Amino acid sequence: MSLNNIFQFFVPKDKKFFPLFEQASANLILLAETLHEAVNAPKGERENYFKKIDELEANIEEITHKTNIELSKNFITPFDREDIHALIKSMDNVADFMQGATSRMRLYQVEKITKSIRKLTEINLEACQLIGVGIKELKDMNHKAIKDACKRINKLESKADVVFDKAVADIFENESDAKNIIKYKEVLSALESASDKCKSVSNVMEQISVKHS
Repeated sequence: MSLNNIFQFFVPKDKKFFPLFEQASANLILLAETLHEAVNAPKGERENYFKKIDELEANIEEITHKTNIELSKNFITPFDREDIHALIKSMDNVADFMQGATSRMRLYQVEKITKSIRKLTEINLEACQLIGVGIKELKDMNHKAIKDACKRINKLESKADVVFDKAVADIFENESDAKNIIKYKEVLSALESASDKCKSVSNVMEQISVKHS
């Protein structure tokens, strides 16, 4: 057993940070589910989904704020302070970009939802669900399960890149209206950036796992 593991054995079980991580990941999954439902719903019903996404993003922002307050108040933490900050902030970033995609759909009045947009929301939903798995496994430092979840998130991010590149190429080839090109590229970019941020979460989780292995 390493010195770090011995130290962790004597540290009281964390009752502050992991509940916040779990709340953030639960809200993130729900946000991703709502976004995927929104792009598969009739145009007239989307606004209700968009409002729910705004609320969920605000919830995650508040959880991030609470986590930073706890960091300033608590001397003993379950792992390095900078890793706690990086983990909660990276989840917040995923939420920001997914909410940003909905804001662009609303602002630019995107009526037709393309297959590529639906595919990217599906990829992001799966990645967010895996983030939830990783967060749960971090509590017990189940290194293999964390590594597996992170590996799958990274594969999804690569898949999102392929979908994004093909979608943008298709837009420039088949769309003649410059306004529509801008609309769809903006939405696709926000969704692709959300998948990049999912990978950032996986990098932080993997880094924490390695430090405690």
